[in-house]
Amino acid sequence: MLMALLAAAAFILSACTGPSAQEEMYDHLEKAVTLEDAFREQQQPLVELENKEQELYNQIIDLSMNEFDQIKQLSQEAADVVEQRREKLELEKESIEAAKEEFEKIEPLISDLDEEQAEAKEKANELYEAMQNRYEAYKTLYNAYDEALTLDAELYEMLQKEDLTEEQLQNQIDSINQTYTEVMEANDQFNQYTEEYNELKKEFYEAAELDVTYEDETNTEENADTENESAE
Repeated sequence: MLMALLAAAAFILSACTGPSAQEEMYDHLEKAVTLEDAFREQQQPLVELENKEQELYNQIIDLSMNEFDQIKQLSQEAADVVEQRREKLELEKESIEAAKEEFEKIEPLISDLDEEQAEAKEKANELYEAMQNRYEAYKTLYNAYDEALTLDAELYEMLQKEDLTEEQLQNQIDSINQTYTEVMEANDQFNQYTEEYNELKKEFYEAAELDVTYEDETNTEENADTENESAE
């Protein structure tokens, strides 16, 4: 799945009279971007783990019950990869939560924008709403992905049982595929809010007359292919 990330900007804060409300907001907004570094750092490792698990799954379904010992071994390896994926997911979540805490420090500063900054205040309120929507979308995405990992782990436990029936296997795979569909839908919503937020942040900085330089003018996206398992 493609994960849209926050855009980072650089701006030199004034030092003579102390930072204005909009400059303080800038500081919190960009710190929130930095606090999502750990979130960004998990993207490629997750891709690699997802691909590794898919390779193991493909090897498993190519085996017959005459090779059950090998099925058990590969299933245990795949289960271990699932747990590694869960660890990465938790690091993502911790990063997002830390960024959220920092971001929300702008809320009291929005009311400090004076009447001459009406456009900036309007953009700030839109920005705040967009980010809250983004955090809610991430919560939905996290829950769906966490459920998918649980179902994956159950699958590899089932594959280590000789009395597993084809019906049981197919039912589990159907559940997994349905959950990954939910993951993709939640991810699309998360990306939409991220892109909306990045655009609104630029508009806020412009309305607040903050001369910023963007480190990356495009929304950075990492490729994280979602599993889609099928029985053969």
